[in-house]
Amino acid sequence: MHISRKDEQDRLHREAGEARAAADAAMARAVELEQAAQRAQSTTARPPTATFKPTAVGDDDARFGTDELSGMSMADLLGPSDSNKKSSKSSPSPATTSSRSVDDFDFDEGAFLAALDANEPVGTTGEVVTGTVIGMESDGVYVDIGGKAPGFMPKNECGLGVITNLKERFPKGLEIEVLVTREQNADGMVTISCRALALRQSWDKVKQLEKEGRIAQVKVTGFNRGGVTCDLEGLRGFIPRSQLQDGENHEALVGKTLGVAFLEVNSETRKLVLSEKRAATAARFSELEIGQLVEGHVAAIKPYGLFVDLGGISGLLHQSAITGGSMRSMREIFDQGDAVKALITDLDPGRGRIALNTAMLEGQPGELLVEKDKVMAEATDRANRARNVLKQQEQSAG
Repeated sequence: MHISRKDEQDRLHREAGEARAAADAAMARAVELEQAAQRAQSTTARPPTATFKPTAVGDDDARFGTDELSGMSMADLLGPSDSNKKSSKSSPSPATTSSRSVDDFDFDEGAFLAALDANEPVGTTGEVVTGTVIGMESDGVYVDIGGKAPGFMPKNECGLGVITNLKERFPKGLEIEVLVTREQNADGMVTISCRALALRQSWDKVKQLEKEGRIAQVKVTGFNRGGVTCDLEGLRGFIPRSQLQDGENHEALVGKTLGVAFLEVNSETRKLVLSEKRAATAARFSELEIGQLVEGHVAAIKPYGLFVDLGGISGLLHQSAITGGSMRSMREIFDQGDAVKALITDLDPGRGRIALNTAMLEGQPGELLVEKDKVMAEATDRANRARNVLKQQEQSAG
């Protein structure tokens, strides 16, 4: 039972007051009886003409030691019961018992606070607790989580997806981990959830995948005008059409498994946005390294260089890295659609950038201007020599 410290102190003060009142009443009665005895004695021992002079209360206090009655309880004044008279003969008389105060009662503050802690409500919102299944109703499951009342888990909170048979899923005695979703009510019962805990764990796992830059496999479950929906660790994700490899036929993707990367992961707004294209780029980047010879086609010509399609990703062949000779126009060597073999000189997966170089394949500066076909044909052998140059440059820079 939950008891406040203030209520306990009020009770002790009240009982102490009652004891003092009883002691005062007993003292007054003792004075009254003594005065009556003195009057009776005066009547028989003194001449009839003598007048009786009441004894001052102060004198009675001094004579009978009534100050010793202060602070005594009613039980102290009345003495032991008949059944205890024999054993009380050897006990000190009330007159010799020292006065008692509230501080004399058996009251251990440490023990009192420990009792309060023992009766603290079990389970605060957002807390993960472990309990044991102890009962079941048609609308949910009762779980012993160590409180004065069991926790209740509604049927729709028993897990992700649809659970058709609660008895099979949650047999009596099963130990489970749950999340407290609502603190105790007036009966001490808290509301708990397996589903909420599973969702929290799923968001944590997805955030870790995003942090590590991992590629996730998802199953497409539906589509709408803007893209497709999918399932990832029990969470509902969305892939915009612009982030699909085949965005024009996105309806046909339902039921298929796609590799995706993360665009946005927000557990607060329950927003999970994914990209198949970014996953393809990340997968392609994992296959590349600096010094590697790659082959592609010129996809676009810009004033500052050529964009080369390497199969799902593009690399930039800057105009300064095309040839060591002097050229008037990049089209003198490569035109749009031309096949290109080039060395990778820099990789930036985070920004999706690949730097290419063909000048390092030349035997002498400007060779590409006059013998492009020969340079491209011998690119593999020339790349081995060029890689040694790159290593030397890296060592010098280091």
